[in-house]
Amino acid sequence: MHACRSYCFFALIAILLPWSAAGQGYPTKPIKLVAPFSPGASTDIVGRMLAAKLTESWGQQAFVENRAGAGGTIGATYVARSAPDGYTLLMGSVGSIGTASGLRKNLAYDPIKDFAPIVLGVRAASVLAVHPSVPVKTVKDLVAFAKARPGQLDYSSSGIGAPSHLAMELFNHLAGVKIVHIPYKGPAEASTELVTGRVHMGIQSVVSTLAYYRSGKVRVLATTGRERMRELPDSPTMIEAGLPGYEVYVWYGVMAPAGTPKDIVEKLNKELVRIFNLPDIKNKLLAQGGDLATGTPEEFTEFIRADVTKWKKVIELAGVRVE
Repeated sequence: MHACRSYCFFALIAILLPWSAAGQGYPTKPIKLVAPFSPGASTDIVGRMLAAKLTESWGQQAFVENRAGAGGTIGATYVARSAPDGYTLLMGSVGSIGTASGLRKNLAYDPIKDFAPIVLGVRAASVLAVHPSVPVKTVKDLVAFAKARPGQLDYSSSGIGAPSHLAMELFNHLAGVKIVHIPYKGPAEASTELVTGRVHMGIQSVVSTLAYYRSGKVRVLATTGRERMRELPDSPTMIEAGLPGYEVYVWYGVMAPAGTPKDIVEKLNKELVRIFNLPDIKNKLLAQGGDLATGTPEEFTEFIRADVTKWKKVIELAGVRVE
């Protein structure tokens, strides 16, 4: 019996030692954060903030590599196929992770199975804004107005399959209305078309909306998060406005390839949570309309599962496909 116990004990130690050794020695070489969008995009900006702080923390260079294209899926594919050693990380987002498998039939990775989530860093709600020419002041008014005019109202988005597109399709579904999609080449153009009145409404970031809202060029009916925005404390959430179940965020988080040792994931999580909460980083992110959502890898995993499930349903109902 004693021999068996000793054997089992040392066998267990042998299994655990590789994880322990990996975490204790990490990092011993540069860390690459892959931003799957172009320089200047949100994932790129947040990634560069994190890389600079990681370099300071651990004395090993951390840097951002942009691998843009196909809605963020080129960069995500690259990371999914990389060695699971903690040295190649993904700046994941709703586009490359949350909506990708629903939008793309031949996606080269599984957003749930092929990654090890580390931390959900930033989560930002958006706003539902209408042009002042639309005679509504509440979401309830808009739903009634749209139901009386099926297919006669339209909304702008930053492109087919973009978060601003799918967020409005979720609105169409939950409200039981048919508001027509007009895609543009990016958020700036989509916002301009709304402000000039060439489209009736849109869901867009609070940063791109606030100045127009304050000058009376758009009217904000609701925000898309669970809680009210600090920038718009008098604007109700969609849920408060009468759409139960409507909760939409643009989000950014750090992920590793599946199979990355657990202690490396946990070491990265602990350090990234600390970095996100540094006053200079936190203030920059809050100024962009984001909220810190830092938590455990397990919490981030559950968040991703729920996000992927939600968007698959919306995409299927709306018949959206990007090839």
